[in-house]
Amino acid sequence: MPLALTVMCAAGLFIAGGVARGMQFFNGLVHRVAPNLALPMVPPPELPPVRLDTAGFASWAMLDRRTGIMAGSTNLDATSDTMSLVKVWLAADFLHRNETPDQGSLDRITIMIRDSNNAAADAFYERNGGQVGIERMIETCGLTDSAPYAQPWWSNTTVSARDVARLGACIADGRAAGPTWTGWLLDQMRGVRGPGDFGPRTAFPLDEAAHIAIKNGWLLRAEDRLWHMSCLAVNDEWSIGVLLRYPSELGFEHGTQLCQSVAAQLMPVLTDH
Repeated sequence: MPLALTVMCAAGLFIAGGVARGMQFFNGLVHRVAPNLALPMVPPPELPPVRLDTAGFASWAMLDRRTGIMAGSTNLDATSDTMSLVKVWLAADFLHRNETPDQGSLDRITIMIRDSNNAAADAFYERNGGQVGIERMIETCGLTDSAPYAQPWWSNTTVSARDVARLGACIADGRAAGPTWTGWLLDQMRGVRGPGDFGPRTAFPLDEAAHIAIKNGWLLRAEDRLWHMSCLAVNDEWSIGVLLRYPSELGFEHGTQLCQSVAAQLMPVLTDH
């Protein structure tokens, strides 16, 4: 049985959920992230319950790109670190400000996104101005819970699950990379391979998964002995963000399965088109 049940009501915000011992259980209702007169006023869809069984911290959010409606856990505004997920912004920010990049830069972006290459991320973080580039991400994408880290480390950028979902939409709609390079960057994200190929899109059949752009972050941090994981997946209709921190003994695969399970549990909504 849940130890607590919280219902928060504010202007445009209706979220309900509970937390039980040894696990996190969230059943998110929905709220409209911001007034947008260009979008139809539609009733919130019925969401299936989303249950995340883990010790530690878990948060998720889903942005319906067709309606502007955001759904998520009661703590969808709680923050964690991005690790390699922020590399997609590093790429987008560089491309937006350099519309005719040399082939060497494009090749480095490819390995930064597809193979999560850290040396490439270090270089683009510096070329983008370090923390100033992260501040551009917050302003450009309308993020409300995010912040650059006090030290010059891109991997410690702070985000919330709802800001991850917003970032995905910002990448996909062209605000982040601009009209010239958005399609190319999304192709790099669809081509993520190796250890970084996990998360919400793995819940889909291969033919559907091929159209979903992703970027994930993961690290077993020495300072707290917790796995830190962040998952982003976006397509034409929705954007999903998941943030996790959990004990090291549960292993890397525990987090990848949790990220996958969010999409698996939301499948009736994600495929309702």
